[in-house]
Amino acid sequence: MNQRIQKLSSWLTEKDITCSFITSTPNVFYLTDFYTDPHERLLGLFVFQNEEPILICPNMEVAQARHAGWQYEIIGYSDTDNPWELIQKSLLKRNVTVTRMALEKEHLTLDRFEQIQRLFPSTSFVSAEEKLHTLRMIKDEKEVSILQDAAALADYGVEVGVQAIAEGKSELDILATIEFELKKKGIRQMSFDTMVLTGLKTAAPHGKPGLETITKGDFVLFDLGVVLDGYCSDITRTVAFGDITEKQREVYDTVLKAQVAAVNVCKPGTRVGDIDRTARSIISDAGYGDYFTHRIGHGLGIDVHEFPSMNETNDMQLQQGMAFTIEPGIYAPEIGGVRIEDDMLVTSDGAVTLTKFPKELIIK
Repeated sequence: MNQRIQKLSSWLTEKDITCSFITSTPNVFYLTDFYTDPHERLLGLFVFQNEEPILICPNMEVAQARHAGWQYEIIGYSDTDNPWELIQKSLLKRNVTVTRMALEKEHLTLDRFEQIQRLFPSTSFVSAEEKLHTLRMIKDEKEVSILQDAAALADYGVEVGVQAIAEGKSELDILATIEFELKKKGIRQMSFDTMVLTGLKTAAPHGKPGLETITKGDFVLFDLGVVLDGYCSDITRTVAFGDITEKQREVYDTVLKAQVAAVNVCKPGTRVGDIDRTARSIISDAGYGDYFTHRIGHGLGIDVHEFPSMNETNDMQLQQGMAFTIEPGIYAPEIGGVRIEDDMLVTSDGAVTLTKFPKELIIK
């Protein structure tokens, strides 16, 4: 078995849990190297203390699972099969008595949980999330290499976007150019819906791009990332189109100062909450504290938002191999918004910034 499944099996033994049943696409991918979106169909992975694991997926995905390197049992099923009956038959052959099972409680639907309860009426259930979060939090060399490449493609996306800025172009015009150029680089999927915002719309942290056109004196905010080999990147840059006001420049300079300061405190042993407070104090001291309305960042990996949550109440200490974002912002409805975001990786003695696109104010 691969090392990741072995670590999960060891945890099951340590906690006296018979098996885990993993059902989310990201966690199945993490444990098997098999990535699929089964839509409404069941995808699952049974991991045991000592028995070999079992993968459950639609018949149409079995060949892909084998191609991904899965060497153990696969329960494939057609659209007319009941996969739960096939699972029951497989476990009966193994003569496994399931007394405790670990589930992804945050992912499993009520309907599927009821199906599991029918199969295992005397079984108790515990959460698998915390262990899976902990395993995924520390990236290995292969993951780091992919994250570096994904970050470089995010840099390229911002570069394309900045070059495409022109008076009269709409947010969606520029967004389409970014995604078209990234597709030419082989990117099929973005980490999330690409964001290109102009003018006062930049004051909405999760604004929706539309047909609004760029005019002189606008901020233009880019927030984008790519999925590469199953891993995500995430970058935000804010640039100016033409001359901006002194107030706009003050907002930009404040966010930049806060972002650089937060990046500079990242190293093994730093508490997550201290990173948030470092940036937040700078923004608050400048009089914009009420306009910094979200946490400093989030974990990054297979999911664009994953463990840990980078907020001021989190006392977790940074460890080598952790990847996350640093993204302070100021969102003033009467001025506009500025956010600057980088992807970070903790090293043995510090941290490196994976995204490299310049952060100093660009006036296009």
